[in-house]
Amino acid sequence: MILRPATAADFAFIRGLAGHPDYAPFITDEDEAGLEYYLNNPAHRLLIWQDTQGPAGLALYCEIGEPSGRVELRRLALARPSQGEGAVFLQALIDYAFIDLQAQRLWLDASAENIRAQKAYLKAGFVFEGRQRAHWFRPALGHPVDLMLYGILRHEWQLAKAPLQP
Repeated sequence: MILRPATAADFAFIRGLAGHPDYAPFITDEDEAGLEYYLNNPAHRLLIWQDTQGPAGLALYCEIGEPSGRVELRRLALARPSQGEGAVFLQALIDYAFIDLQAQRLWLDASAENIRAQKAYLKAGFVFEGRQRAHWFRPALGHPVDLMLYGILRHEWQLAKAPLQP
């Protein structure tokens, strides 16, 4: 499995994931112009998680190059959810942020009703940092939902990566 930059040839795959029933309530389906914007803007990185069979996931990083060193992981999804790939995928995304993007802080958010994502973020080492009440309006639900904020700092990531001392 590798992470590679997305291309316009990946747009159908990306839009297909956004429309997948597991992700549709949580991921915005952007048109080709919106996706093209991410490809051409240096503050964004749109990546594909690739295996021997083809694209297997996607990730979108934002806020690259901010003076504070923060990077947002705005969007992530796997083509085969519930197949045991999530933890490896998420760890690869975290490592990419700190190694390739030189992040000092990686943050993301989750909709309050997305319990599965919240558990995965905590297990991967993210810290729950707060809740913004009634922040997102969800058309499918007909009402606003809370936004949950998570973050991990470079030194926390380094500690988790350090080998255990005897």
